[in-house]
Amino acid sequence: MDEKDLLIQRLLEEIAILKKIVAEQSVRITELERCLGLNSKNSSKPPSSDGFKKPPTTSLRPKGKNPSGGQKGHEGHTLQQVTNPDKIIRHKLTTCPHCKNTLNNEVIDVTKRQVFDIPPVKVEKICPCCKKEVRAEFPIGVDVPAQYGPRIKAQTVYLAVQHFIPEDRLQTIFQDLYGAEIATATLVKFTKDLANKLDGFCQSILEKIKLAALKHMDETGFRIGGKTTWLHVASNDRFTYYHHSPKRKSLLDGVIGTVVHDHWKPYYQMDTKHALCNAHHLRELKALIEGKEVWSKKMRKLLLFMHKYRQFFPDKIPREKIKRLEKIYAEIIKEGLAYHLKRRKELPCGGKLIRKRYPGHNLLLRLQNYRNDVLRFLHDPIVPFTNNQAEQDIRMMKLKQKISGGFRTPKGADVFVCIRTFLSTARKQQWDIFSALSKCFCPYSQI
Repeated sequence: MDEKDLLIQRLLEEIAILKKIVAEQSVRITELERCLGLNSKNSSKPPSSDGFKKPPTTSLRPKGKNPSGGQKGHEGHTLQQVTNPDKIIRHKLTTCPHCKNTLNNEVIDVTKRQVFDIPPVKVEKICPCCKKEVRAEFPIGVDVPAQYGPRIKAQTVYLAVQHFIPEDRLQTIFQDLYGAEIATATLVKFTKDLANKLDGFCQSILEKIKLAALKHMDETGFRIGGKTTWLHVASNDRFTYYHHSPKRKSLLDGVIGTVVHDHWKPYYQMDTKHALCNAHHLRELKALIEGKEVWSKKMRKLLLFMHKYRQFFPDKIPREKIKRLEKIYAEIIKEGLAYHLKRRKELPCGGKLIRKRYPGHNLLLRLQNYRNDVLRFLHDPIVPFTNNQAEQDIRMMKLKQKISGGFRTPKGADVFVCIRTFLSTARKQQWDIFSALSKCFCPYSQI
């Protein structure tokens, strides 16, 4: 072999090495570009991770045909006048505003208007006639010379736990609106006292959630004492139960029925039926569509079409139509797997000769292996298309963390999740929230 042939051979070897490097770098670049393109609209990343480069607000829900606001034929809810108002002020007209003539009893019509407002809080009353202090007998639970009543307590807890107003700002609000100077320690005591009284209520909600035919579950990070713990929610359209744990894998015992979740694997340790959130699938498919994977566009279109079928047949979808939809579903998965099996051969092998899968390949395997859970909403009319119920119930808890940064102690977190369990359940039951909180602070009320 002459010198020219040796040179050619070395060049060929170098070219082979360079091709391998280019292939590995190409895969790496593709993966990095995919990660850079992920946001809260096409993945499960939270909106807070989008930073200052937030994408335009979009929704998976198609644009409605009707304008915003009340629709034609909708029965509105207008503030109505009451028959017996608390206070009546008569505004008499004694002089004509045009000619200044004196008006006596020429009344032809009377116009009434009513104003609804919160009355000022008064600690004591003085008789307007004799100017003496008037006190009635003390009701049950009024045991000290000066204390706050159930309505003030209810307002402080409502503003602190429902609307996340910090304690110092609560002090300012009650000072400005009612002239009441409430110490921060007193505000904390109100929430602790309420949580202690609601303990039995929360346990009863937990038992009802466990036995419900359908429940939604989700979890999120929760900061307590400067450490990351986990907040869990189990809910449906009637009840909400929150609990926190230092470990993410904190599952409820004795759960029956169907659990809707976002395919967090530990949920499958519960011996129940499972249904997967298809909103997560739609977001992942949107990212793959942006990556030019043809099968993902077909699958996304099919899932949305299935959702419309569920809405069109709210009670039961005909069996032959379900079979047709499932057949198309299987064909799309087959097409996608063929695409990725061919594409995977281009991936370099790792140290153990195991080829990494692309994200689209992993999604296809999930849609194939958990097909019954993905499509359970087609077969069971009580199963929804998404896990939005749990995500909506947990969203406000994340807002609390963004405002306050977390809790100092587990006890403070216990108090908060207990009261939020009550508030969320009360709203779903369509209770009067303020009245319900006020009754909780009455010593003779039963929760």
